[in-house]
Amino acid sequence: MDIGWILEDQMIIVVTGSRGFIGSKLLPELINLGHKIIEIDILNGFDISKWENVKSIAGFDVIIHLAAISYVPKSYEIPREMFDVNINGTLNMLELCRKNGAKMIFTSSYVYGKPKYLPIDEKHPTESFNPYCQSKLIGEDLCKCYHKDFGVPVIIFRPFNIYGPEQDENFLIPFIEKQIRIDKVINLKDSRPKRDFIHIDDVVSAYCRAIDYNETEFEVFNLGSGCSLSVREVAERLVKKSGKEISIKFTEEHRKNEVLDTVANIDKIKNVLNWEIENCKND
Repeated sequence: MDIGWILEDQMIIVVTGSRGFIGSKLLPELINLGHKIIEIDILNGFDISKWENVKSIAGFDVIIHLAAISYVPKSYEIPREMFDVNINGTLNMLELCRKNGAKMIFTSSYVYGKPKYLPIDEKHPTESFNPYCQSKLIGEDLCKCYHKDFGVPVIIFRPFNIYGPEQDENFLIPFIEKQIRIDKVINLKDSRPKRDFIHIDDVVSAYCRAIDYNETEFEVFNLGSGCSLSVREVAERLVKKSGKEISIKFTEEHRKNEVLDTVANIDKIKNVLNWEIENCKND
């Protein structure tokens, strides 16, 4: 890559949740592109929900806002803390963008509810079906407000089911992989639900493209692969990949209001950001 181009286009980028699953993979790519990074994470002393804690951050071009309490069961266990971090944290980052004339890249997810049609495009109605989802919809509304009333440029990403190395073991793929490593049997619940899985590397590439996009000042993009796999299919593929003789058992315990299939329509991000999937889960 041409070094002169990197230096000329260098930006100062704030990344919240910089040590999380997405942030830790995104930082090296941003640095490789020549950007200067300001890391904001609870692990390095920044509580994004407290204005006094972040108000002095200045002199940046973009905020990539990743920090959130994102594990859905926790949104039922600690709702006040979850709303405080997810909503006030987003409000504070938008206010920093307003004060600094910067762009906001906001991360939302699980906002479509039970699909009314497949694949799901960005015009699909949104629906809150758990507290975490509600916090993200409120965050999106705040983004719309700060764009409409204060002119803050905003890109909203709506990732579907992200997977990849070092993901928390509460999520499906690392949960199965852990059982493959230590057990002779994989024990799972409902075999039916199908999800659109997108590799972390593809998510990172989308954020890198969004940084340089300035054609419009407010956009919403789905992030997915464009196809879905059931829990059973995921487990069978991972067992096959491992080369081990491992059986898979399902209790067929069904969650209330389970969404049985989600597939992202990713035509918009392909056309607008010229983004393509590089790590297809079907490989």
